[in-house]
Amino acid sequence: MEGDPQANRSAMPDDWMTGVFAGRRLTEVGPSPFLVVGGELYDMAQVAPTMTALIERGDFTGNGGEHLGRFAFADEHLLSPVDLQCIKACGVTFAVSAIERVIEESARGDWNAASAIRERLETRVGGSIRSVVPGSAEAAALKTALIEDGLWSQYLEVAIGPDAEVFTKAPVLASVGADAAIGIRSDSHWNNPEPEIALLVSSAGNPVGAMLGNDVNLRDFEGRSALLLGKAKDNNASCALGPLVRLFDSSFTLDDVRQADVRLTITGEDGFVLNGESNMREISRDPLDLVRQTLSEHQYPDGFVLFMGTLFAPVEDRDEPGRGFTHKVGDIVAIENRKLGRLVNTVVTSRDAPPWQMGIGALMANLAGRGLLRGAA
Repeated sequence: MEGDPQANRSAMPDDWMTGVFAGRRLTEVGPSPFLVVGGELYDMAQVAPTMTALIERGDFTGNGGEHLGRFAFADEHLLSPVDLQCIKACGVTFAVSAIERVIEESARGDWNAASAIRERLETRVGGSIRSVVPGSAEAAALKTALIEDGLWSQYLEVAIGPDAEVFTKAPVLASVGADAAIGIRSDSHWNNPEPEIALLVSSAGNPVGAMLGNDVNLRDFEGRSALLLGKAKDNNASCALGPLVRLFDSSFTLDDVRQADVRLTITGEDGFVLNGESNMREISRDPLDLVRQTLSEHQYPDGFVLFMGTLFAPVEDRDEPGRGFTHKVGDIVAIENRKLGRLVNTVVTSRDAPPWQMGIGALMANLAGRGLLRGAA
């Protein structure tokens, strides 16, 4: 890529000096949780050897940590900012996303058939689906009408029905962080990034912060069958989070998440550039409702991350008329929000991405070898 290489790197938000951030950095001896408070870096490994322990500790002042001076973003090897938390995701939480999922299903993953289906579906439900409250009487009436028209879909069920779609995006410790390679299955030919905001939720079920994320989606796999969701969503390096978690305080609240704009830029080695935006004001379900539904009849003793969905569904043609968008190896994907910073990743195939090697056992062995396990994970 031509130009300033720093322009392609992840970055902190402009007001980072006033916020409180948490993350994980790779040191010479292994991964370590840290806090950035007022621009100052505190390594917290001695008092909280995992991100889960740091969040459950609840003290985000830097007390007890090793003060390492002013945080220099470019000098750190940042990992995904979460470790033992489960990584969950909610899908079809925006109207456009719902329409595109129905198109994938109707086209059976064939991009050739997508354009005509998109036009028919948007003409029939585009306005209606945006105006109804999920689970309401109006939503039930719309469902009846769509069934009569032969347009009903399992995706519309989770878009406007009472129950949100909640699935597991990636195994514990499998997500990648800022400036890492992000993976697309080598046998996928229709796919896209999903720029989202992800909540970090404590074991008590309380949202404690938020971060940017890329919930990579394989439209051909999921379009062929919803039962292929696991293959469409969970592959090597297919989940990116970061650059850091911004913890909720007076400078950043859940209302900032509710009002957030998430911008996306894809820059290809072929000169292709795609810009998009997802606005959380248009989400169909409130973030707290998504958290509540994730917790319904389930516990997360190490907390969890929750992707909340995206409005972004690219239909712009990349190579030939009617084919729409799909990734190419080498694409640089930049996801931005003014309060959460800029998360950048480069697309490779999941087969060629660095292999995932540090699982839970390896992490515990590393922490034990460093003398950091004292009864708390």
